[in-house]
Amino acid sequence: MFSDKQIYLASRSPRRRELLKQIGIKFNLLLMRETLGRPIDVDEKPVIGESPTDYIYRIVRAKASEGYKRILQRKFPILPVLVADTIVILDGIILGKPKNIHEAEEMLKALSGRSHQVLTAIGLGIKDQIQIRLTATTVRFRQITEHEIHKYLASNNFLDKAGAYAIQGLAAVFIVEISGSYSGVMGLPLYETAQLLEEIGIEIFA
Repeated sequence: MFSDKQIYLASRSPRRRELLKQIGIKFNLLLMRETLGRPIDVDEKPVIGESPTDYIYRIVRAKASEGYKRILQRKFPILPVLVADTIVILDGIILGKPKNIHEAEEMLKALSGRSHQVLTAIGLGIKDQIQIRLTATTVRFRQITEHEIHKYLASNNFLDKAGAYAIQGLAAVFIVEISGSYSGVMGLPLYETAQLLEEIGIEIFA
């Protein structure tokens, strides 16, 4: 149905762009909020009592729906919209993107010497039909000293990273073990992405 491998990617993440390019998928960026004065497109605050899985499914479904609305509003060609969301879970609690360096420091201290889970959900929307896949990966950190945390935060852009770290960056030296999808922790699990794309006729090895 979409044999030219063309889709929209509704994400500002450069990592997701790199991962799509890695598997040869052509995409157009579909950026949502264009000005700071506009209201946010998707409210990503967790609802009281909402489980991490329910939360991430809700957010991805909302992002896909908003993406399709933008296509219609801007009179763009109708193509599939790929969206994604990544969260870090520690003791059942969602660690989102830190608002400041203090929050980032507290997150890294909490993750130090322990295992945590990284959930990444991807959604592929075609008009009002949305298919979602979820990956869960366990990551174990070694003990991190306060000195290391301070040096890491001083030299890295951590504010747009769930859990205040990126696996493909300097934080890789903290990771003792990973069980699951490396690309999922980066923000776009390629196995599941390829599955969704192939279901609509976009073959990776066509």
